[in-house]
Amino acid sequence: MIAYAKKYKGIHPGRVLKRELKKRSLKQRPFALSIAEHPQTLNAITNERRDLNTALALKIEDKLGLEEGSLVLLQAFYDIKKEKAGHHTKTPDFSILRKSLFWDTDIKKIDWEGQYKAVIRRVLERGNTQEKKEISRFYGAKRVAEVANSMNRTATSL
Repeated sequence: MIAYAKKYKGIHPGRVLKRELKKRSLKQRPFALSIAEHPQTLNAITNERRDLNTALALKIEDKLGLEEGSLVLLQAFYDIKKEKAGHHTKTPDFSILRKSLFWDTDIKKIDWEGQYKAVIRRVLERGNTQEKKEISRFYGAKRVAEVANSMNRTATSL
């Protein structure tokens, strides 16, 4: 296995790429343009908002002189880590959540990750037992507990 991939196994390749560019004193925009890529795309990858596809990984590796396949392997290991952590589903099970729970918005347009605090709060305040279990499964018990604790702190400070 490539030593580079072993060292950073499970880390988003964008974080490694950002570190590599900084180490070489390369700015993102000129680097992106030098490999015929949109600067916004490279920025989204280095800020871990977008995955790194194979074609782009090969261009980056070639330009930086990295071992071929190292960034692709990092992406694969990152995907495996995400899958094992249970973040592979992008939406909760709609057959369990009542649409009336989100009466004030289109349930299909909810940003489940970006608005997780509001979603968890809403379900904890108004949801039934099954809905609370589904939100706990989707977000994880730890994340739900953090939001519940912040709700309790807010309630006690009033």
